[in-house]
Amino acid sequence: MSTRHYFPSTAANTLVPRALRALTTANPHLSLDEPHRVIANKNHDPSNVSIIGGGGSGHEPAWSGYVGDGLLSAAACGDIFASPSASQVLAAMEAAPSEQGTILLITNYTGDRLHFGLAAEKARAKAASPSQYGNGKIAIVAATDDVSIGRSKCAKVGRRGLPGHIFTMKTVCSAAAENWSFENCVRVGEAVNAQTVSIGSALDHCHVPGRQHQSVPDDTCVIGAGIHNEPGQRMISPFPSVDDVVKQCLGLLCDMDDPERAFVKFEHEDEIALLVNNNGGISALELGALADEVQSQLAERYDLKPCRTLVGAFETSLNAPGFSISLVNLSAAARECDTAASTLLEFLDRPTTAVSWPNTIRSMINTAKPNPMVNVNGGNEKWSQKGQDLEANMPVDAPRTKRHFLIDASLLDAAVRSACKAAITSEPYLTKWDMVMGDGDCGEAVKDLCEAVLRMLDSGAASSGSLLDILQTLMEIVDAMGGTLGAIFGIFLSAFYSALAKHADQSQPSGQASGMSPIFASSVASAVESLQRHTPAREGDRTVMDVLIPFAMTYAQSNDFVAGVQTAGTKALATRFIKPRLGRASYVGDAAAKEVPDPGAWALYEMLWGIAEGLGMSVTKVTCDDG
Repeated sequence: MSTRHYFPSTAANTLVPRALRALTTANPHLSLDEPHRVIANKNHDPSNVSIIGGGGSGHEPAWSGYVGDGLLSAAACGDIFASPSASQVLAAMEAAPSEQGTILLITNYTGDRLHFGLAAEKARAKAASPSQYGNGKIAIVAATDDVSIGRSKCAKVGRRGLPGHIFTMKTVCSAAAENWSFENCVRVGEAVNAQTVSIGSALDHCHVPGRQHQSVPDDTCVIGAGIHNEPGQRMISPFPSVDDVVKQCLGLLCDMDDPERAFVKFEHEDEIALLVNNNGGISALELGALADEVQSQLAERYDLKPCRTLVGAFETSLNAPGFSISLVNLSAAARECDTAASTLLEFLDRPTTAVSWPNTIRSMINTAKPNPMVNVNGGNEKWSQKGQDLEANMPVDAPRTKRHFLIDASLLDAAVRSACKAAITSEPYLTKWDMVMGDGDCGEAVKDLCEAVLRMLDSGAASSGSLLDILQTLMEIVDAMGGTLGAIFGIFLSAFYSALAKHADQSQPSGQASGMSPIFASSVASAVESLQRHTPAREGDRTVMDVLIPFAMTYAQSNDFVAGVQTAGTKALATRFIKPRLGRASYVGDAAAKEVPDPGAWALYEMLWGIAEGLGMSVTKVTCDDG
């Protein structure tokens, strides 16, 4: 696979706005909110349910190519392989308002869950404007179709999303276009997702412009590949025959005797749809041959003949040389949401103006009108619980007022500046460690964030000495960060602000301005408690929470910031020996056993140590031999 690009030294995230501009100039029915990188359908009907998709860029045509009549109302596009921020998602919701409600379609990755969840909470809080957010009716439907991670390993966070989500997207968007109710659209989406399974295979990782490339060894085939350069679950060498590759993939999808992966049952008489997806680097000729092999083995080994087959690049991983197979049992999904399989088939076939969906004209389409669904007033209790997937008490960003929490301005500037410089210095090894676990973007994201904060400080943001003012500015900067770490920092800062605001208009004695105030300690603890309502991550999962939770606990119990930082250093170093249980790192097989610190946890430690250093405190710096 070539690692050469026409934009070889361009920062990866600068490609996104250029591609989005090209998409909208070529397709006048689409609009672009460039600052928020949101593509919207100009013809969206606000009387229908609004369907908002989104995720990291680099997966084109997902999601921007699926905006149009009969498909997505709008899409929020993050940096390459990084979730869009909550502000981007809110901008997408504002670009496609609905009187009935909004469904957020995402793939099940931590960053997407957090950022879209935060956006949903903010939208619900602002629902005093019904025409904008549909009276706060918002549901998140997360694609969970991957079978490479068995039940026992994914029980806590659910399966990750792979290209099979396009079946969910097409059916729920068609239901919305047919003016189905909000509740029924949600039920269709959840039912189709529950009956979809996918598995990926790859010859190599993709290459992200401007980043170091890690390749799969020659003569090796990956089974269970993800779409973000995660190492696969099976590395097969010497390279197997193509029929064996397909056999292993289909076994993971269809073998009902595998208790870890028998997620969907397929019967001979079921209506089944098949997707053979190009990860970006397979020729159309080879992909066609792979699709033929898949269909042949489905018939011969499992007595299954799909009634619909889609072959092409529906969700890519930049230029990754690989493919995935997705199957959906439409008959089972129809039973689950009390409709007919023929209705779901019609939804798959329904024309759309989305530029990247293949509007194939079929000679045998069931022309019956969509079933308005039976039991529409029954069974909704189950949905309503699923729809409220986050607590509804996320603090809304407070407006800028005269409220303050005054401390010494020079100390405030020094503390924040020192934290940023420490994190920036750590970027090379944060990137190095993150490449073991995924796409290596953690160090780059942390560096970009801290450089933005330093520019803010250079403009005099800390000169007033108001901690609430600078926190509010930090929240705005972090909101543009994207990724899982950005969401964690964003929720924490919002909750920390809310806790401190209760003590507004208090000036701290000079002896307490360096972080020794009990108010600081209790507010940090309160913020971490709020954060834990929005993420399943806890200490021991090998995430940033392995530092944040014990730091907050130590600080609150001792009222000693130095003790908290020392605990943070010890815990950050200890992540070398923790097996990941959450996030992308939990998918990487043997790579997860390598003894390197968790980059997010280490980045937070560097920031905390930097704060102490900037405040003139004496804290011994913890170092890692690999750093």
